[in-house]
Amino acid sequence: MSGRREEALPDCFAGLGAGSPRPRQKRGGMFCSVEDAFDNKTLDFASLGAPGPGTPSGGPRRAPGPAAAAPPPGAAAPGELPDGCPQSDRLLIKGGKIVNDDQSFYADIYVEDGLIKQIGENLVVPGGIKTIDAYSQIVMPGGIDVHTRLQMPVMGMTSADDFYQGTKAALAGGTTMIIDHVCPDAGTSLLAAYEQWRGSADSQACCDYSLHIDVPRWHESLKEELEALVKDKGVNSFLVFMAYKDKLQCTDAQMYEIFCIIRDLGAIAQVHAENGDIIDEEQKRLLELGITGPEGHVLSRPEEVEAEAVYRAITIAKQANCPLYITKIMSRGAADVLAQAKRKGTVVYGEPITASLGTDGSHYWSKNWAKAAAFVTSPPISPDPTTPDHLTSLLSCGDLQVAGSAHCTFTTAQKAVGKDNFTLIPEGTNGIEERMSIIWEKCVVSGKMDENHFVAVTSTNAAKIFNCYPRKGRVAVGADADLVLWNPKATKIISAKTHNLNVEYNIFEGTECHGVPTVVISQGRVVLEDGNLFVTQGSGRFIPRKTFPDFVYKRIKARNRLAEVHGVPRGLYDGPVHDVLTSAKAMAPTPASRIVPCAGKAQAPPVRNLHQSGFSLSGSQADDHIARRTAQKIIAPPGGRSNITSLS
Repeated sequence: MSGRREEALPDCFAGLGAGSPRPRQKRGGMFCSVEDAFDNKTLDFASLGAPGPGTPSGGPRRAPGPAAAAPPPGAAAPGELPDGCPQSDRLLIKGGKIVNDDQSFYADIYVEDGLIKQIGENLVVPGGIKTIDAYSQIVMPGGIDVHTRLQMPVMGMTSADDFYQGTKAALAGGTTMIIDHVCPDAGTSLLAAYEQWRGSADSQACCDYSLHIDVPRWHESLKEELEALVKDKGVNSFLVFMAYKDKLQCTDAQMYEIFCIIRDLGAIAQVHAENGDIIDEEQKRLLELGITGPEGHVLSRPEEVEAEAVYRAITIAKQANCPLYITKIMSRGAADVLAQAKRKGTVVYGEPITASLGTDGSHYWSKNWAKAAAFVTSPPISPDPTTPDHLTSLLSCGDLQVAGSAHCTFTTAQKAVGKDNFTLIPEGTNGIEERMSIIWEKCVVSGKMDENHFVAVTSTNAAKIFNCYPRKGRVAVGADADLVLWNPKATKIISAKTHNLNVEYNIFEGTECHGVPTVVISQGRVVLEDGNLFVTQGSGRFIPRKTFPDFVYKRIKARNRLAEVHGVPRGLYDGPVHDVLTSAKAMAPTPASRIVPCAGKAQAPPVRNLHQSGFSLSGSQADDHIARRTAQKIIAPPGGRSNITSLS
């Protein structure tokens, strides 16, 4: 990855962007201290190449040569983007209000080498740096979109927004890191699919990224693959499906076993929660009735099948003592089930998405087939118009913790594959670019959420759950310089005509948002300023994530210590045992027979039940089918006749 870093600016460009900023006007409140803010931050300017005694302000002298020569007119200098916007590894952000999930305060920020080096007032910084005026704006951590599906393969097609276009749109909306889902094709191992996704993302992504791994099927070597991904590849989250029967759907027993493996590895179990069996039957019924349009999609997936699956997933995870993360919370019922479980202390996290927070499913009945198809996703967007308000309320009070986008877009032509059969419409909606503004509009502007909680649900909570905090998700010394300058007074109207996506429809078309990013900084470089994007394809870095995040596993470890099960010491029972006829159905299953489809797994030998016997004092006998020889009367038995008539 380091090979992609841009070269340092030549001497003649080191001073670009420098100037004498206007005196800082302190705006409200005493300066709030942050970690390391008052430590000695004196910099060794000589080692940094900044002006020092006997050194010109342009930087240290170099031997004359081609590298020190001024570029020809019209040519882009090293470290400068093709359109002429100079980039700097050194930034000073002045006068902004820094907002983290737990505090807000006014301070300046000095950025160098992609990291936050100083936070405070009257900072001592080298010359030749770019100064960004943040007066009257909020400076907060870049957003983290925990759920994207870029370049998603479906029926031989690939989703419209690849890693380049998708991450470009993310940066335009204030998101500086994504976590994409790897979905292996049939017959492809998890490790091979991981390498395939890494290859695509490394060459195209414009911002930092990480990966979840979908587990599409159970197989005997799954545990070894999960261990390799966790230990060697920096992956700590895996998703299983409760829907898509005969394709991706896991049984309850398989989920339990996978959850146990994930728990032992210290990873996060994710679930796509829908009752796949009911959906399959409903789809057949609706198609028989002649309903083939996009409305059939939502009719075949009533809210109850999502709520039931969420409850079942939580139950299984609780029995396995595994932390659970429910993706794509779309309905009131599902959200309420999760919120109730969380209030009881269950380690479970819920993820509403941009679509479920910002619009409703009434559009499935649009007369415009292409528009209706643009809304097709699973679980479906709720047709209940009160659902977005309910979900934003739960997100604002903490019952739901993270907001993703589930961005997976398809063009109208791609969606039209299912024009005669709604089950064939590729599933997915947009949301990666609109996520931050939609949440601000629906939650902050409405008064449900303050600016600190906004940072929590769009960035910090995700970083904590998936274990990349405080490198990501916080404005602090030492953290990555992924920052957003947010103007709460600016407005924009979402439109397909202006979005940075490769699709004709935007499901939030016409939505007015108060609060937009004005400057976005990724890896210490300005990538959005004055409405202009300055992205570099392939500059995104893969962010490995360690296992056992404290934010999640502290409670799991405590419960493990309390969950030890001990039998009751008692003597052997030697009383009468009622006689029963054993059959294949009545026999207790062996431990290895819980998961029927797992061909190849070693079957444990049957265990004899010592309470069962083939002997009976009356009635039919276990060996009645064996032919018997004629009985013979014994006149004088060996040992003589017995006179015992009583055992007492």
